[in-house]
Amino acid sequence: MIRTMLKLIALALLLAVPALAQTVPDPPAPAAVAATPDVPAPAGEASMVEPLAPSVEEAAPALLPHDLSPWSMFVTADHLVQAVMVGLALASLVTWAIWLAKTLQLRAARRRAEVSAVVLAEAASLAEASLRLSGLRGAGPALVRAAEQELEASADIPSGGIQERVASRLERGEAAASRQLQSGMGALATIGSTAPFVGLFGTVWGIMNAFVGIAEAHTTNLAVVAPGIAEALLATALGLVAAIPAVVFYNGFARGLQGYRANLRDAGAAIERLVGRDLDRARLHRLRPAA
Repeated sequence: MIRTMLKLIALALLLAVPALAQTVPDPPAPAAVAATPDVPAPAGEASMVEPLAPSVEEAAPALLPHDLSPWSMFVTADHLVQAVMVGLALASLVTWAIWLAKTLQLRAARRRAEVSAVVLAEAASLAEASLRLSGLRGAGPALVRAAEQELEASADIPSGGIQERVASRLERGEAAASRQLQSGMGALATIGSTAPFVGLFGTVWGIMNAFVGIAEAHTTNLAVVAPGIAEALLATALGLVAAIPAVVFYNGFARGLQGYRANLRDAGAAIERLVGRDLDRARLHRLRPAA
């Protein structure tokens, strides 16, 4: 994707090179004039001689903008290119805001899931695990409550398929917790995939305006071409500034989310083991009086 964008920029610059290479033809050399003795001009005539007009090379610095900073290029850019730059700047701000929010959210969720997994591994029964997790927040306590709700709903029916129903509830709880952490990742994926092309659109438009400026000024001086091309390349730079962090953050959050899902699966497996133990204990207690 980025390689295609760079090829298009290089093609546009190659189209601009022939125009830049054309220079104003040198004036013909003056014919040789026979050497004559220097005759001083009268004082009155010397004062009436007008100064020569500045050459193209002397006038070129005056055509260049006084400031070629990014802000100056943004201010002097075309309105459409300005809109592209503003949109890319806002996309970059959204990317960093999502990074900050998702980093804190994912870190807190993984810490709670790890604590819940430890408590579930140490508990001897589901009731004990529920008591120890009653004051905590996160997906672990929610999974324990889901298992308890299913046990209460299945109290008046045979316990043959209760473990399958508990597993179904746990699976849905894990999926809901994962979806909650996935919010915002779609925006990162969209910014990372489209921002370079949005910046490339601004670049193409800016280069078009640069060629229009060459045609209107009837000159191939670099002072006329350089500002427009610089503004166009600034749009591409902003596109990359917005896209590269978005791609990096998306990949990092995807790996972190995989680890979080692994912690939830561990917690779910521990809850299933506790439910199985409680059912076996209840079955054993029912068999002892009969014996």
